[in-house]
Amino acid sequence: DAEGLLRIKEENQKHYRRAQRHQEKKEKIQRHNRKLGDLVEKKTYDLKTQYEHLANLRRAHILELTSVIFPIEEVKTSMRDPADVSSESDNAMTSSTVSKLAEARRTTYLSGRWVCDDHNGDTSISITGPWITLPNNGDYSAYYNWVEEKKTTQGPDMEHNNPAHTISAALCYATQLVNTLSLILDVNLPKKLCNRQFCGENLSRHRFMRAVKKLNANILHLCFSQHVNLDLLHPLHTLRNLMYLVSPDTENLGR
Repeated sequence: DAEGLLRIKEENQKHYRRAQRHQEKKEKIQRHNRKLGDLVEKKTYDLKTQYEHLANLRRAHILELTSVIFPIEEVKTSMRDPADVSSESDNAMTSSTVSKLAEARRTTYLSGRWVCDDHNGDTSISITGPWITLPNNGDYSAYYNWVEEKKTTQGPDMEHNNPAHTISAALCYATQLVNTLSLILDVNLPKKLCNRQFCGENLSRHRFMRAVKKLNANILHLCFSQHVNLDLLHPLHTLRNLMYLVSPDTENLGR
């Protein structure tokens, strides 16, 4: 029993010495982990600072781009509300008729269905200058209607102020701006759309609407990536959505 007790004591001493070595290793690993934690925290702070610096650079480039090359502005028109004009001409008109006229003014027949638009007839959005505008309600029917009429009409096109030319130019500039913004923001666009899509040959109605849908999808994708307020966006408002995206009031522009 004495010899067995001695052996047990020797084994206990060996275990105790081994436990001490393990404790030292544990403390060493903990110190190493604390150093790594401090380093990761410092690197994370540095990365966050670099992200903020990069966002500021992107924001500065975008604001410079949209102020010098691609300015986007809201152009007011002098059209008056039909409800106001009618109520002034007829004092006996009931309030229900006035409200119905106002509601009709905010409604547009677009692509086979009625679309509600609060800005219809009030404003248009210009790009690169006040002479190149797009209808605010997204109704680009003037373009493909002109293309269809031109197919049946022979002779040179002498209409320099044709709204179809304006729509084509505005969409072309918008496409160029969107593709440039995707490079600056480092955001991959969901739809591939080349800069010359709306230039050159006259597009059929199907091809034109397909290209416009691609452009609108790319613009919305950029807006989502920069956390633009969703209440401001509308799937048909091409330049208005783009204007909200590049606005100096967009807090997360460049993220």
